Amino acid sequence: MTALAATRIFTDDVDALITFYERITGLTANRLHPLFGEITTPRGTLAIASTDTVPLLGPGCAHAGANRSVCLDFLVDDVDALLPALREVVSDFVSEPTDLPWGNRSVLFRDPDGNLVNFFTPTTPAARQRFGR
Repeated sequence: MTALAATRIFTDDVDALITFYERITGLTANRLHPLFGEITTPRGTLAIASTDTVPLLGPGCAHAGANRSVCLDFLVDDVDALLPALREVVSDFVSEPTDLPWGNRSVLFRDPDGNLVNFFTPTTPAARQRFGR
């Protein structure tokens, strides 16, 4: 069996990025080491690691703040209800809440390292069924 265990972001500022994700999710990170922490949700884990750990994996294999091809999707109860709280934390919104053709209402923004984040709520019966809602 193969199962995705976590998505990991490498950053130059672990504390700042963990604090950002704690604030937008309302969850507390499990700090396994000063260079590494995890935020576990009911559907998956977001790992945040210092770029100081990159040489352990392979020199130069990852670079902080260089991602422009991945989006972190977070399933939330109500995108519109969360928007005021997000505005207190997020400084870079990509889009306002938008209804997407596959049945989700979505707001896109960037984290402090420039990674794209999507908070979405299923709005159609098919989308709600897909996510068990």
